[in-house]
Amino acid sequence: MAKIRGNSVLPARREAVTLHTADGLELVGELALPPEDDPVATMVCLHPLPTHGGMMDSQIFRKAAFRLPALADIAVLRFNTRGTTSLQGTSEGEFDNAVSERYDVAAAIEYAEFHDLPAIWIVGWSFGTDLTLMYGHDPAVRGAILLSPPLRFSTPEHLAVWAESGKPLKILVPEHDDYLQPPEAQERFAAVPHAELVAVDGAKHLWVGDAERVLDEVVAALNPAVELPLPGEWDGPMEIADTSAYNNRSTWRTGEPDAS
Repeated sequence: MAKIRGNSVLPARREAVTLHTADGLELVGELALPPEDDPVATMVCLHPLPTHGGMMDSQIFRKAAFRLPALADIAVLRFNTRGTTSLQGTSEGEFDNAVSERYDVAAAIEYAEFHDLPAIWIVGWSFGTDLTLMYGHDPAVRGAILLSPPLRFSTPEHLAVWAESGKPLKILVPEHDDYLQPPEAQERFAAVPHAELVAVDGAKHLWVGDAERVLDEVVAALNPAVELPLPGEWDGPMEIADTSAYNNRSTWRTGEPDAS
């Protein structure tokens, strides 16, 4: 048995994918499927603010792709929104302050639906939570999980859509978040009576040191049959990713911390 560390890569069927937007852009992405079985559910990842370090390899989503296909039979689809760069490459287009990104979200949902990926959930983090609330309410989407929502671009009208739909909405709010802490989050999300708000003691916006808690909460929603907490050891083949390229992307900048 080997300990699962931050850069441990468990077995999966991984392939680079290209998402095509309705306004003619190509977006860089990756799909990770369970190594042998069909997936039980699908996690579509919407990353943090790209102008401040957010990308498809931001640490929570990177670890989800590394672990969840093998540990929880979850398909993980992650991609760079327009103008965003990661080691996988740069998506076409330019950052558009959550306006044209609506086409990026639609392209990801369309890809998952076209490829018959089951039980599609959107998991947004920071800026990605705004995209989720604004554009993720699609007939093909079963529910959504929000990590560290700042509620910067989304409006009460977007919350109303989720409230009316009754679709599951799970919200993880760090105790020490820089933008929206649990007491205010309770007030803001009261507009969605069925939403499940989870206040995470001691956590911060970037979830550094709390990735395992986040992944457990994701799995609890997407595949409740999996025993939690997820195991911390793995008895089988395991690779080690070189994550040194992200070490210089963990500093704070004006407006929003990066989330690499």
